[in-house]
Amino acid sequence: MSGDVAAQGADFWEPLRRTTQARIGLGRSGDSLPTRHLLEFRAAHAAARDAVHEPLDVAALQAQLDEPAHVVSSRASSRSEYLRRPDLGREPADLFSLPAPPPGSAAGPDLAIVLADGLSARALSDHGAAAYAALRAAMPGLTFAPPVIALQARVALGDHIGAALGARAVLVLIGERPGLSVADSIGVYLTHAPRPGRTDADRNCVSNVHPPHGMSYDAAARIVASLVAGARELGRSGVDLKDTSRDSALDSAPGGDGGELGQ
Repeated sequence: MSGDVAAQGADFWEPLRRTTQARIGLGRSGDSLPTRHLLEFRAAHAAARDAVHEPLDVAALQAQLDEPAHVVSSRASSRSEYLRRPDLGREPADLFSLPAPPPGSAAGPDLAIVLADGLSARALSDHGAAAYAALRAAMPGLTFAPPVIALQARVALGDHIGAALGARAVLVLIGERPGLSVADSIGVYLTHAPRPGRTDADRNCVSNVHPPHGMSYDAAARIVASLVAGARELGRSGVDLKDTSRDSALDSAPGGDGGELGQ
């Protein structure tokens, strides 16, 4: 009888496991997990720790990009300090290497894109260049600053970079905090009119970008392009700005009603 119950349990959980990376229906062996699942958990934990501590291979990332990138660092002088002092990761060590807007120019570029190592340099190495290319392709009518690679970076470092470049908006592609099922996910943060002192309430985020298991580059770029267009119309990003990319899809369907920005 116990064998029949176990077989039924396995049959119940197996279809659900194929739909998620979450650890579900693991069963137990005495008071612990079965050995196979326990070893998988420990391997995932080790991968997450490695992703947090692994340094970014800047030369390899630069080689993946189609254009030269400027490299900047935060005030965190080491990975250890970066993890212990989040505040230092939000401030630049210096931005002298960035090109300043031409003197007397009326406006800088429409958009600056920052590729930041964040809490998973592996995520940026695996997905940063491809996500960058998808974002550029999704917004062909905008002008772009040269790409910037930021080390020991938190999201708010992008505000300093965007302001130094004179950009109307900044996108920060950053390695997200690794979990026990995903260690290579990036998030894309939009801040309109970037400047030091902006808060999380001034930003919009598209996260979980890590194909094939997470959001695809094209899907993320489509949402970000919609947010950038909305921010330009609204004059700000953050809590007042909503993703209307799905509304645009409805507009193109027969009988589609669409939605209003900010609803």
